[in-house]
Amino acid sequence: MSGHGTPIPMTSRACGPLTGEANVPGDKSISHRSLILGAMAVGETRIFGLLEGEDVLDTAKAMQAFGAEVTNHGDGEWSVQGVGVGGFAEPDGVIDCGNSGTGVRLIMGAMATSGITVTFTGDASLNKRPMARVTDPIALFGAQSVGRSGGRLPMTIVGASDPVPVRYNVPMPSAQVKSAVLLAGLNAPGQTVVIEKEATRDHTERMLTGFGAEVSVETTDEGRVITLTGQPELKPQTITVPRDPSSAAFPVCAAIITPGSDVLVPNIGLNPTRAGLFTTLREMGADLVYENEREEGGEPVADLRARFSPDLKGIEVDPARAASMIDEYPVLSVVACFAQGDTVMKGVKELRVKESDRIDAMATGLRLNGVEVDEGEDWWIVHGRGHGNVAGGGTCESHLDHRIAMSFMVMGMATNAPVSVDDGGPIATSFPVFEPLMEALGAKIERLTI
Repeated sequence: MSGHGTPIPMTSRACGPLTGEANVPGDKSISHRSLILGAMAVGETRIFGLLEGEDVLDTAKAMQAFGAEVTNHGDGEWSVQGVGVGGFAEPDGVIDCGNSGTGVRLIMGAMATSGITVTFTGDASLNKRPMARVTDPIALFGAQSVGRSGGRLPMTIVGASDPVPVRYNVPMPSAQVKSAVLLAGLNAPGQTVVIEKEATRDHTERMLTGFGAEVSVETTDEGRVITLTGQPELKPQTITVPRDPSSAAFPVCAAIITPGSDVLVPNIGLNPTRAGLFTTLREMGADLVYENEREEGGEPVADLRARFSPDLKGIEVDPARAASMIDEYPVLSVVACFAQGDTVMKGVKELRVKESDRIDAMATGLRLNGVEVDEGEDWWIVHGRGHGNVAGGGTCESHLDHRIAMSFMVMGMATNAPVSVDDGGPIATSFPVFEPLMEALGAKIERLTI
């Protein structure tokens, strides 16, 4: 059952060449942060190209509940009239973050050092995900939390009325946890320090600096050390959101495995902490080219041209790259099916606690479609069959996970028999135009009646 209503079964079948231009939505990570930092600034922040998926819209509603004035002007243009650091009002009702782990964890951090009490919930998938990874560090600031067993939602957080700055070593590679601590540090006096052993996506650090916060980053023997000076007055910004590399992954990978394809995906953010998938695809022999490389809003951007690549080779993906492509492993595993040889993915235990257990979900689904997969707690191996030899024919469970559903829809475009998912409804959380965009390129995706 979808967390967003009646299940929407979908089937994808082999198609002709995918051709044309794929204008994917705005970056989800930057969209969330634009709304939250806009709400914590003093004055009006203008946002262009905001991703209007359900996850981000839930964050917009949350910022309104905290007292910010959030306005949709149409065509992806939004404005946020902020209330300033420490200016959040206590919401009248429960904050429902839907399917969004990013949204709930960042918002928890942002409110943790204000003297307000907030109850959070989400859909069936989000309510299974671990929140202690955020509630533990915000407790160091003085916040208190109580939730269901295992640190799960629904959860009530009592923000710290008299917060103290903290020094925190992030125990796992997680941009969400790092960002939650930095956002909490905004309303704490003195300096809050976050240390990460492995670099994760750095949108929060870049955007905090853009909004006028004092942030320094240095690499030491401890790792990557980020120091934030608390209680700044954040200045409103005009933000143009680059298009989402995680969404771009789907038309790019579809073009690479579908015979005769040539697809241009313009204006994609290529922040080095996000572009690991594209580096990996090129190492596998994919015909993937960066065109018109440039910088927009402090973020590197390029147009991606992806063409059918019949001679893909399995590789061992560098584990150090995992944090820069953690959301892209499901669709990478689909590409790996069409490569010759084994694709080995290690150091990916974070996949076990995403919207679903993504290793289990993909391994089970790939096997249903005739592909051998080995797996362990933090690794998995896809035994590639080469182009033309992937059977398909399976119906896979999406587990309320948008990326699982989209990955299997991509797979069906190049398998010998169609590939189906039990519920494609969650796709709307991050990529609401996925179906029409892919169909405009030539894909054959069908919604089934139940």
